[in-house]
This record gives sequence, C-alpha cells and structure tokens, in this order.
Amino acid sequence: MRRTQRLGNVVLLAAILAHAPMLLTAQEDLDQVIEAAQQSWRSHEMSALVSGSDTIRLRIPGIAPSASLKPGQAARLLEQYVKPAEEISCERTGLRELAEDHVYAEIRRVYVVKGTHQERTETILFGFRRIGGKWLLREVRVTP
Repeated sequence: MRRTQRLGNVVLLAAILAHAPMLLTAQEDLDQVIEAAQQSWRSHEMSALVSGSDTIRLRIPGIAPSASLKPGQAARLLEQYVKPAEEISCERTGLRELAEDHVYAEIRRVYVVKGTHQERTETILFGFRRIGGKWLLREVRVTP
C-alpha cells in the first residue's frame, strides 16, 4: 500500500512539474500585459491600450456604461476622459482572478487636472480575458 501511495505522489509531482512552465509563462504574460496597459494609460496612448481587442466595455465617470465598443470608439472616449489630466502615478494594487481565463487588474491612479495642483485618486479596473492563448483587454472601469 505504501509503495502505491509513493508512486501516486511521484506521478502527481511529475504532472505538476510538467505544467509549471505553462503556468509561469501565463502569469509572466499577464504581468507584461498589465504593465503595458498601465504604461498606455500613463502616457494617454489609448489606441495602444485597446489594440488587439475586438470589443471593450467602458464604465467611466461622465459616460453612460457602454455595451461592447469597437477599439477605435473606446479609444476616443478614453482619450476624452484623460485629456484634461496630468498623470502622477498609475500603480497596480491588486489582481482579482474570477476564472482561469478572466482577471481584473486593480490600478490606483493619481493625477491632477491641468492648471490645478490638487491631486485626485481613482481606481481603474482593467478586465482581461485569455482568448486564443493571449490576454486581451475586455473592460475598463474607473471609480473615484
């Protein structure tokens, strides 16, 4: 009985080790995608933020929650939203995994409205889905 149990443990360990590189690669890919999204937001390059996605839902202050938008439409609305702001920081504060292929990256944004000195803070949620082996931005939510 003990030999069978040890053999089972060895098989289980081998299976875990065989999948570990894929799990690490998926996490590294996700980290890179989140960092690229943060950089796009910081530099107000909204076309870069939404590139590669087929549709995106937006929930941003001053604009009614959207059905899925094409990337060009989403980029224009996001550009209008960030245009009056100067970014101070944009840092990841959390990651919520809803499913193996669906995560939300929580970003803390600190900015000032151009012409003022008062810092403001918002939380941005970037919703990503893993489709065809790639993490794609599917949703942007901004809350004060």
